[in-house]
Amino acid sequence: MIQFKHVNKKYRLKTIINDFSLDIEPGQLVVFIGPSGCGKTTLLKMINKLILPTTGQIYVNGKEISTMNPIELRRNIGYVIQNTGLFPHMTIQENLELIPKIKGEDPIQIEQRTKELLEIVGLDPTEFLQRYPKELSGGQQQRVGVARAFSTNSDIILMDEPFSALDPVTRASLQDELYQMQKELNKTIIFVTHDMDEAIKIADKICILKDGDILQYDTPEAILKSPTNEFVSDFIGKRRVWNNPELLMAEDIMIPDPVKINPKRNVLQAIEIMKEHKVDSLMVTGKNNILIGLVTLKGIQLLDRNSSIESIMEQKVLSVSEDANLISILEAMNEHKIGYLPVVNQMNQLTGLITRSSILSALSSQLIDMEVAF
Repeated sequence: MIQFKHVNKKYRLKTIINDFSLDIEPGQLVVFIGPSGCGKTTLLKMINKLILPTTGQIYVNGKEISTMNPIELRRNIGYVIQNTGLFPHMTIQENLELIPKIKGEDPIQIEQRTKELLEIVGLDPTEFLQRYPKELSGGQQQRVGVARAFSTNSDIILMDEPFSALDPVTRASLQDELYQMQKELNKTIIFVTHDMDEAIKIADKICILKDGDILQYDTPEAILKSPTNEFVSDFIGKRRVWNNPELLMAEDIMIPDPVKINPKRNVLQAIEIMKEHKVDSLMVTGKNNILIGLVTLKGIQLLDRNSSIESIMEQKVLSVSEDANLISILEAMNEHKIGYLPVVNQMNQLTGLITRSSILSALSSQLIDMEVAF
């Protein structure tokens, strides 16, 4: 969808962007973030030719944009800035319909889409279509700005710190709505911000910049768990994973290779295995390590010692996937009043076991790591 190839930008002797190469996949929301002067807004404005690179190429849908008419390029790219850029002498409807009408789209479809977009951003069309920007609050104007970016029906939306001037409540609401819009409409969005909390909340991928260089480009989870260097670690905040427990996944907190038993063994053997490994439950796995059941010491200690595990095991075992997050895991444990959850992959193969002890151990190690870092 969007490709930067060895892009450089210099102003006289000062290098702003240094040999920048990056591929942005269709339908992703990518956040550019970094300290002031790192080049994030410069990169954003290069995509619609508001700023031209000194050297290098930028491709949109496989076409090198230096060969494209800038006006035509911009008509097919949505753009949202901090102060909305709404035309004050136009009604909200006129602001939203301007570019689609210039592009010669069907008037009936334009009107229908205008109303739909206002509803998506939480504004009643009957109330707001004929108002002027000055009659709206800052948050309402920004909602219209977002709707206008999507009104072009373009595949790419550029957003330059669009919510930074808003109060926290309005900002959080618009972040949620933007996330939902992106998933629903499947647009490619490049979003510039200086707020790491905002980046984590909305991004599919985050590009951390410093002095015109990419320090790390990855998913929020990967960056939080494995920052590439000390600068990235300091920039994102050493306690951020702890403050965002939804980013801790089952595979991060599970006990790998939990103690298990073959269903053909008997109760006596199961009890001996539990004693040997100092556990009070065993996962029962069949061929190819498929999870098929569970036995607990409490459930089998009074049974006939020669009974096969296959005949007495619990067959309906609650499990979680490797990408289940900590919040959902704790909710499942509390709802079902259990202290353990087996972890399985897509083929229902047993890959780990989560217990309350393993959760506490994982969280404790996080705190220890952070205290050492501080």
